[in-house]
Amino acid sequence: MICKTSFIPEPDFENGEVLLINKAVDWTSFDVVNSLKIFLRFEFGLKKIKIGHAGTLDPKASGLMIVCTGKKTRSIESYQAQHKEYTGSFTLGLTTPSWDTETEPDKKFSISHITPAMIQQAAKQFTGEMLQTPPVFSAVKINGKRAYKYARDRQEVKMRKRQVEIFEFEIVNIEMPLVFFRVKCSKGTYIRSLAYDFGEFLDSGAYLSSLQRTAIGSFRVEEALTIPEFKEIYRKTPKKDSQ
Repeated sequence: MICKTSFIPEPDFENGEVLLINKAVDWTSFDVVNSLKIFLRFEFGLKKIKIGHAGTLDPKASGLMIVCTGKKTRSIESYQAQHKEYTGSFTLGLTTPSWDTETEPDKKFSISHITPAMIQQAAKQFTGEMLQTPPVFSAVKINGKRAYKYARDRQEVKMRKRQVEIFEFEIVNIEMPLVFFRVKCSKGTYIRSLAYDFGEFLDSGAYLSSLQRTAIGSFRVEEALTIPEFKEIYRKTPKKDSQ
């Protein structure tokens, strides 16, 4: 395991390593994998290395990703199955087509009737097992094509509900129209869907305005390395001094 709390002088990326990476906002999960793949190719000469991640994070989300290389890619499914924890915020009174900040708000709703007690009650309503509709702007495959590709082409598609479970849903702070939360949930839970449903339950609207994945199973984001930190630690070629 390569993370902030451990240093491996001679990592065996080809045979297999598990990396804890802290993804930045506006990076896709593909960007993370591709950046690491290019780095390992040039720094370690690994031209055909296997590398994959255990769970996609949306571009507008930050936080923990587990990235596996070599033979450790066989463990990806076991990491994907573990419970996830997130912190973030909903913005009440507005919705966006993507249910987050990837797209601009398209509808506005009143929030004058919403009280702190109603917000706490909504959190209780969305705790436990439930059926959830994934966002149209998502990587869910429909007839072999990612849903977000239909959405960006403005083609209507029907998203199938899936069963998920929210184990903990804590309202951390309320600064209207922002609601700050912490959620612990099962694999496959979309926090953007939770935001949208949360707004509807309050007879208003809501979208996900910030999100960080803080944990996957027992692994915490505090242990993870950013891409620049990882490259700085494992760079084999010395940097040239600028003239």
